[in-house]
Amino acid sequence: MNKRVKLGRAFAVLAAVVVGGGVVTPTPASAIPPDFDHVIYWNDVLLDAFRTSNGPPTTLSRAGAMMHLAMYDTSVSMGTGTPYLARVSPIPNYSYDRDMNLDVAAYDVLRAVFPTQSDYFTTRFNAARQADPPLGEPGPEGWSRSIGETAARNIINARANDGSANNAGYTASNTAGQWRPTGSGAAVGPNWGNVKPFALTSGSQFRPSLPGGFSTVSAMLSSSAYAAQVNDVKRLGSATAPKTDRNDDQTQLAFFWANDVSGTYKPPGQLFEHTQIVASQRATDTPRLFALVAMAMADASIAAWDAKFNTSIDLWRPETAIAEPQDDGNSATMPNSAWRPLSVDRNGVRFSPPFPAYVSGHATFAGAWAGVMKRYYGTDAISFAATTEDPNAAGVTRSFSSFSAAATENARSRVYLGVHYQWDADAGLTTGDAVANRVFSTYLR
Repeated sequence: MNKRVKLGRAFAVLAAVVVGGGVVTPTPASAIPPDFDHVIYWNDVLLDAFRTSNGPPTTLSRAGAMMHLAMYDTSVSMGTGTPYLARVSPIPNYSYDRDMNLDVAAYDVLRAVFPTQSDYFTTRFNAARQADPPLGEPGPEGWSRSIGETAARNIINARANDGSANNAGYTASNTAGQWRPTGSGAAVGPNWGNVKPFALTSGSQFRPSLPGGFSTVSAMLSSSAYAAQVNDVKRLGSATAPKTDRNDDQTQLAFFWANDVSGTYKPPGQLFEHTQIVASQRATDTPRLFALVAMAMADASIAAWDAKFNTSIDLWRPETAIAEPQDDGNSATMPNSAWRPLSVDRNGVRFSPPFPAYVSGHATFAGAWAGVMKRYYGTDAISFAATTEDPNAAGVTRSFSSFSAAATENARSRVYLGVHYQWDADAGLTTGDAVANRVFSTYLR
């Protein structure tokens, strides 16, 4: 545990101001109290990097895993536990301050993965060091940062050729059932399912069956199960759905879990925020918990994108299935070219995320997060009040009696938002939990 008292979220690290075009301008917070948890501090800095970079959940989750694993390896190198990559040995005749080295590990990784924000990270590093200088007397050679520096370098080197830089394009199909751009941009992350995982043997290790369990897109399209999926989201996820179809609470939860638009901390960031909320209320080894959550979410993104792009059905989004006059061969689905999803950006434009529907990334992240949290705390039945920063749910909190309840609502929200089918949600939750089980039972013991 931290050498000082842990205050959790009792302090504000920064304020994020959204200005024109969805750009986030971070402003330093007031003085940081000396008794603070450095893992949570840097998780907040990470979330602001998410907001500012406006990257997709794929690259953001990778960055989170790299930072938190570097901090974890730093922590166990100065204490006990099994490292993720390697235990770093101290250099003789130097003194080592644990929190200083945690700061260095986070700082070095963040500068590597978000190089354009380097000046901001320097500001936050200096603030942390001023608020929490080393305790005690330095060794003959002074204070050393070598453990944090080495842990950061280890993870940066380990991920240098992991496939995350593969920017090969995606050829969309006009075949019924297959994904094509919906107006929100070209396919994002079509090769992400091939990225080297942090804990899985491959992105396909827990690949779910094809949508509905069908073996071909034609068999899927002609089925009553497919028609039921389409008509469910057509009714509940429409921008103009009456309250008799989608009530106020369902509309609220749809936006509460969205965080898809520019300037938000995106889906991985929301779940990191919820991790902070729970960790601040309970006795928690924060380096280990955040490393487990981060690693599970990073591999959840790889597993989800494998299912999205690396199978024979790259499932089209509901707005394509519903709005296009294309015949899907199913008499139980009726095209409606005017249909639009509830999902909306800051400019009032309705949109679907620019990648296939199956499986839901939100649901896979949620399943991975809940899977780690319940295993870490030894129970699913922990109550907490969750927050959001989606602009359409500003100031909203929602309360849950378990991690699984939150994850299930997160997954279902994508149907109410009009961007997913229920089988996207169900398969995502199952896949995410399988990832969590692998991470928790194999790593950071």
